[in-house]
Amino acid sequence: GSGKSSLLETLYCELDVDEADEAMVLDRDLLTIRRKEIPGLRREVGVIFQDFQLLGDRTIHHNLDFVLKATGWRIKERREQRIDEVLDMVGLANKKDNMPNELSGGEQQRVAIARAILNNPQLIIADEPTGNLDKDTADNIMQLLKSIAEKGTAVIMSTHNIGLVNKYPGKAFQCQDGKMEQVIIKPKV
Repeated sequence: GSGKSSLLETLYCELDVDEADEAMVLDRDLLTIRRKEIPGLRREVGVIFQDFQLLGDRTIHHNLDFVLKATGWRIKERREQRIDEVLDMVGLANKKDNMPNELSGGEQQRVAIARAILNNPQLIIADEPTGNLDKDTADNIMQLLKSIAEKGTAVIMSTHNIGLVNKYPGKAFQCQDGKMEQVIIKPKV
């Protein structure tokens, strides 16, 4: 209810910017961006949804292939290679022929992360990526996101879990009463 998800949806142009002096994402001005420019922005932004949003009638392989086809990957061999690469990165190389409902919540979230990194995005936007997961699985997902960030991809994540923010510190902002303010997080030693 504080506006975290709406803020993230604004960053990938699912929602329009209502009021702002400036609104930039990856050198694109969200105040003046044209509809035909949004797909280009979205190819550079990977989005991880809290509820995974996997296509339930397709295997993991076909979920990922669908995204690659939709974002312009025409050569089947290159798509196959990229699917294998990202599934290996998220530790699910042996699950590509499974259906989403055959995976645990943590595995489904790993598929959502694989989907988000398919196009080597400059930015990953993660909306409560650990919200539906147990503590150990959430920690594994955070470790995965941390490793992606350490390789140079920026990660913006919303969470209500202050413990995660303390354990994995970075720049932290709090959304409250329609405003966003930076907060100082002191990592636990």
